[in-house]
Amino acid sequence: MVRVEVKVRGIVQGVGFRPFVYRTALHNHLTGYVRNRGDAGVEILVEGENSDVESFTKDLKEKKPPLAQIYEISITKLGGENQYKNFIILRSSQEAEFSGSVIPPDVAICEDCLKELRDPKNPRHDYFFITCTNCGPRYTAIETLPYDRDNTTMQDFPMCDFCRSQYENPSDRRFHAQTVACPICGPKAYLTDNKGKLIDQADPIPEAGRLISQGLLVAVKGYGGFHIAASTLIDEPLLRLRAVKHRREKPFAIMARSLDAINSFARFNHEEAELLTHHTRPIVLLRKNAKSLLSRHVAPGLHNVGVMLPYTGLHYMLFDGVKDSAFVMTSANPPNEPIIMDNDEALETLGDVVDYFVFHNRRLAYRCDDSVLRAHGERQVFLRRSRGYAPAPIILTKEAKQCVVGLGAEQNNTLCILSGNKAFISQHIGDVENIETRDFLVDVSQHLIHLTNAKVEKVACDLHPKFVTTTLAHDLAEEKGWSMVQVQHHHAHIGALMAENGLEETIGISCDGYGYGLDAQAWGGEILHCVQDSNAFQRLGHLQEQPLIGGDLATRYPLRIAAGILYGRVDLEDWLMANKEYFPHGEDEINLLLNQIKHGHVKKTTSCGRVLDAAAAMLGVCHERTYEGEPAMKLESLAMNGKDVLNLKPIFRHNVLDTTEILVSVFENKEKYSKSDLAYSVHNYLAQGFAEMAMEKAVETGTKTIGFSGGVACNEILALNMREIITRGGLRFVTHELVPPGDGGLSLGQAYAAALS
Repeated sequence: MVRVEVKVRGIVQGVGFRPFVYRTALHNHLTGYVRNRGDAGVEILVEGENSDVESFTKDLKEKKPPLAQIYEISITKLGGENQYKNFIILRSSQEAEFSGSVIPPDVAICEDCLKELRDPKNPRHDYFFITCTNCGPRYTAIETLPYDRDNTTMQDFPMCDFCRSQYENPSDRRFHAQTVACPICGPKAYLTDNKGKLIDQADPIPEAGRLISQGLLVAVKGYGGFHIAASTLIDEPLLRLRAVKHRREKPFAIMARSLDAINSFARFNHEEAELLTHHTRPIVLLRKNAKSLLSRHVAPGLHNVGVMLPYTGLHYMLFDGVKDSAFVMTSANPPNEPIIMDNDEALETLGDVVDYFVFHNRRLAYRCDDSVLRAHGERQVFLRRSRGYAPAPIILTKEAKQCVVGLGAEQNNTLCILSGNKAFISQHIGDVENIETRDFLVDVSQHLIHLTNAKVEKVACDLHPKFVTTTLAHDLAEEKGWSMVQVQHHHAHIGALMAENGLEETIGISCDGYGYGLDAQAWGGEILHCVQDSNAFQRLGHLQEQPLIGGDLATRYPLRIAAGILYGRVDLEDWLMANKEYFPHGEDEINLLLNQIKHGHVKKTTSCGRVLDAAAAMLGVCHERTYEGEPAMKLESLAMNGKDVLNLKPIFRHNVLDTTEILVSVFENKEKYSKSDLAYSVHNYLAQGFAEMAMEKAVETGTKTIGFSGGVACNEILALNMREIITRGGLRFVTHELVPPGDGGLSLGQAYAAALS
């Protein structure tokens, strides 16, 4: 007979792990206890025959619940006599000895709960908040550790006798399910008008679906915040929505009732179907069908549309009274501010925007936007890693020397806590240029540090001296006594790629719209040589510097970029005057612009994003950037069915890839070839140029791996064309699959570079 203490770390709270341990112990004829700990781990004591204990520990690893992730198991043999006659689940402990465990992300409704939702004989029939140990809110419900009902927003809803009987029944799948509820004791959903006046309706959720189908705007409260829902078929509500959200062209995500329903407006392959139906339920970018009936205002100018499936009982019920295949389901937030999660805030902020509200009376502990992915062939690419994934860690192959928090970028911000070999990346935070989002970043950092029990020693941020995140890093370092490390933007992109792929060394292609360079200039099309264990890097090549006339103004009106590139090579003045309608101040602005170019009083940039923007403006697909990445995204959409008609071989001058000649060639051939073919020609030139320059530098440095990161790495044509060229050349090519290649993954690269330096 032996007595053994087992401590398990990982995602082991909120996933049915204690009920699993209970049943496994009984199966192996053991006595003792299991309990949650204050560090998000689980503590187990078992007593019994040695062979039964060995069988038990083997079962822990091999038969764990599907949502559980075990990072480490420590086993300690204890002395003394056996003390337990049965195996029990003890009240949770507040002890917080270890770091590195965490509460799981929110989980979409499971098939068992969905069947009960649809079963008229089930007590939870048509109950919007139906959950069990295998599904429901987790990260957005937990307020503090350990994960017990009293520490979640479900503390406001005492269980009825029916729910408690299931909660206490070891054979029931709701055994110790902390979010268990039913129509008798659980949260209630209700429908109001835009003033908050209750609409007397027996079935408020299906009624809301009917209102949406008729062309009205309805704010819907979900797990991580409010969405605004609208018809995908009627123009008027979408135009209203664009006006109030200041989203003139930015695409709206939509929620489809089922996979079959998606076929009516989009195409998807096996990999995309798996992403859509995964328990994380992300938004997936799918190619539109040629016969799509979606309003042109859903995703204007793009070949694809963001689609997700319902992930709560409430979402499924919205479609019950209508024939619509899908609804627009966009995050409810003021421009550049976090998603709204509070009922009173929603009424105050959205009352003049929407016609109705679907509220429920369960508080949300934390806001969390939807995740967004797309597929590049068989590989997934995150555009946003948030609900369903955060804060589950990325497991690294290298142990960090110190615990670091990376504060991320100014736009599309996330933060990362790097502890040991685990990188905990937060949900999407947004653009931290306003006080609301900055405060959200601070709040999330404190919450995630608490949940992971992290012992932070360093804070990492961008190199830019005027970023909000840089100032915040200074403040935190001073307040907490942490050391501070600044990491160059493009090095951080490649650092994230190295961390994710376990690379010792790489030639990194880092492409985006802007990053503050070591020379204080605007970088964005870089070839870097990076080595693990170093916060230094070598810049081996880059795109040609091009004029950025008007600085930030040029990033909004890309004809300015095109003018700077084409100056001296074409009849620029006549062309600009022919396009004067796309300049806010017409001829006067054009004359001033030409004068600036002539006298050379302009900033310059090596940005790949700006080259793509210029091509988009030249081809007439986007003259004004109304959202991040718009010109480049529309250029990619235009190029999807094109071919390379220019066949211009990459031009290099002293480790610089020329970008003037390709755009001059596009300009000179605008009347000869289709816009689609010219757009593809630009993509292929850049892909070839980057690939060839990177391969040359790989040979020179003896490096076997080339990586592609930065926001431009979300571009399917560039990524796939580079992969083909580089792998054909016998080198390994890696991209991101676990974190966004854009600024949403930057916090990981910052933390990684700082922790290993």
